[in-house]
Amino acid sequence: QVRLVESGGGLVQAGGSLRLSCQVSESGFSINAMGWYRQAPGKQRELVARINSGSSTNYADSVKGRFTISRDNTKNTGYLQMNSLKPEDTGVYYCNADLSRGSTWLYRNWGQGTQVTVSS
Repeated sequence: QVRLVESGGGLVQAGGSLRLSCQVSESGFSINAMGWYRQAPGKQRELVARINSGSSTNYADSVKGRFTISRDNTKNTGYLQMNSLKPEDTGVYYCNADLSRGSTWLYRNWGQGTQVTVSS
């Protein structure tokens, strides 16, 4: 079964940076559209950033200018670069992606989540 494996979360002070990665567990699959979501304690999961198959990106207003979403299909990996982190960025971050390999498409696959904690 193809999975998305996230990494890169951790504890960081406000103003710091982290880079999250989302790697496809099987080689040969390309990441097409991809989104990063986060869920803070007691809150609903929200979309933070998204990239479509044509590489157009959009961001939640709260992270514009601080976060950058990207992907590298030579490494079967998507990324979320997070700079100038704030305590309100704390939460579990999930990637969600549409994958393809040849004529095979797998839609809306979720990663297991990675915890990001920003201390003040």
